[in-house]
Amino acid sequence: MTWRALRPALVPVAIGFGLAVERAFYDPALGPAATVADFGVGCVLIVCGAIAWKRRRESRVGPIMMLAGSTWFLGNIAGPVLYLHRGPLLQLLLSYPTGRLRSRLARVVIGAAYVDAAVAPLARNDLLTLGLSGSVALAAVYVFVGTSGPARKAGGPALTAALAFAAVLALGAVERIAGWDADRAVLWAYDLVIAAVALVLLADLLYGRWAEAVVTGLVVDLGAASDTGTLRARLARTLGDPSLVLGYRVAGTAGFVDDAGRSVELPAPGSGRTATPLLDEGKQVAMLVHDEALLADRQLVESVAAAARIAVANAALQADARAKAAELEASRRRIVEAADAQRRRIRDELRLGAGRRLDTVDSLLAEARTALPSTYADAVAELERELAETRRELTEFAQGVLPAALTERGLMPALSQLAKRAPIPVQLEGTVGRLPEAMEAALFFVCSEALANVAKHAAASRVVVEVRAEGARVIASVVDDGRGGADPASGSGLRGLSDRVDALGGRVHVTSPLGGGTRIVAEIPVGDASERG
Repeated sequence: MTWRALRPALVPVAIGFGLAVERAFYDPALGPAATVADFGVGCVLIVCGAIAWKRRRESRVGPIMMLAGSTWFLGNIAGPVLYLHRGPLLQLLLSYPTGRLRSRLARVVIGAAYVDAAVAPLARNDLLTLGLSGSVALAAVYVFVGTSGPARKAGGPALTAALAFAAVLALGAVERIAGWDADRAVLWAYDLVIAAVALVLLADLLYGRWAEAVVTGLVVDLGAASDTGTLRARLARTLGDPSLVLGYRVAGTAGFVDDAGRSVELPAPGSGRTATPLLDEGKQVAMLVHDEALLADRQLVESVAAAARIAVANAALQADARAKAAELEASRRRIVEAADAQRRRIRDELRLGAGRRLDTVDSLLAEARTALPSTYADAVAELERELAETRRELTEFAQGVLPAALTERGLMPALSQLAKRAPIPVQLEGTVGRLPEAMEAALFFVCSEALANVAKHAAASRVVVEVRAEGARVIASVVDDGRGGADPASGSGLRGLSDRVDALGGRVHVTSPLGGGTRIVAEIPVGDASERG
C-alpha cells in the first residue's frame, strides 16, 4: 500500500488520536477553553499539512506540518515529550517552501532544535530556549538574505513566520526568568502564533509565489557544480517525484534514452504517469516522464520544463564546444607532428643527398691532389678548406633542423651534445627515458632556443639545464646567472616554441627579473604526450 492510498486516512486517525489524548490527559488547571485551543492548534497543523501534501506534493511542507501536529498531540501524554513539536515546527519554518534545508547554518540549527526538543531538561532550560530562539531568527534571516528575485519574495512569509515563532518562544522564556506570572497569556499567544503560522504558510503555498522560488532554486542548482548529481536527480528532487525519468532524444530516431543509455518507454494512458516534452527552437530534445499528479500545478511543471530545456541545451552546447576544442587541439597536434616529420625528411635528404655529393667531391679532390702537378697544391688545399667549411655549415644546419641524436638516442643525449657545443659552460642535470617524438622535439628546441638567447643577450657565466619527470609531467628548465630582464613577448623564438608546447597540452614559464638571471621552464603532461606521439 502506497502513501497516496494511506494519506486520506491519516487525517481522521491523527485527529482522533488528538481527541483521545485530550480527553484522557485532560488537565483541569488549564480549563476547557485552553484545552479546546490546544486541540484546535493540533488540528490546524494536521489539516493544513494534509491539504499542503495533497495540493503541493512536490514540496515536503505538508508531511513536516502533519508531523508537527502529531507531536503536538503527543506532548499531552507526558512531560518528557511535551516539547517534541518544536523540532518539526522549526524545520518547517527554515525549509519553506520546498521543505528542504539548503544552508549549512539552517541544518545545524534544526539539528540542535531536534536535540533540544527530544531532551526535556534542555527544552525546560530558559537560557537555552532564548539561545534557540535567537539561532532560529538568525538562521531565518540568513536564509532569506541568501535568496534573490522571486525566491526572496516567496521567502517573505517564511521569514515573518520564523521571526514570530522565535519571538513567542523567547517571550515564554523571558516571562519565566522574570517571574511575570503571565503563563496563561503567553500560552494563548503561543497557540495563536502556531495556528497562524500554519494557516499563513498554507495560504502562501497554495496561492503565493512558491513555485517561482522552487524554479529559481532549480536554476541555481543547475548552474552549480555537477557534484550534486545528474540533471534527472536534481529535477526529481525539485518536483518531489523520485520516479521521474529524463529521456534524451536519440539522433535520427523517435526514441529516447536516459543518462545511462537505457531506452525510455513513454507512459500509457491511465498509468498514472505522463510525459512532458522539452522543446528547443521547435525541436523536441528531451522528454520528462513524471507522476501525472504534478499536473495539479501546470505552471510549475512548465517552468521546470523550461529550466530543464535550458540545461539540456546548455549541456549540448558544452559538449559541442568540448568536441570543437578537442578537434582544434588535435589539429594543432597534427601540425606540430607534421612539422617534425618534415624536419626529419629535410635532415635525411641533406644527409643522403647533399652529404653524399660532398663526400664524392672530397674523394675527387683527394684524387686530384695526387694526379695534379704540385703547382696546383695550394688551389686544391683551398678547395678542401671550402669543402670542410661547407660540410660544417651543412652539419650545423641539419642539427638545427632536427638532431640525429634526438631521434636516434633521445632527449638527454641530444641535450648533452647541445651543451658541449654551447659557447658558455652548461651544466646538464637530471635524466628521463625515451619520450614521444613530438614531446622530445618540443623540449629540445625550448632548451636550444634558451641557450641561444643566453649566448646572445644574457652575458651569463653559467647555465644549468635540468630535465626531470614529476608526477604525470616532464619538466625542462634552463636557468642562467645573466643580467635578466628578458621579455618573451619581444621575440618570436620563444613565442613559437611556447605555441608548440601549448599544442602538446603543456606550457612555458619565463621568469627574468632585472639583474637576477633568467629562468625558462617548459612542462608537458606525459599522458597527453604519449597519446599525441
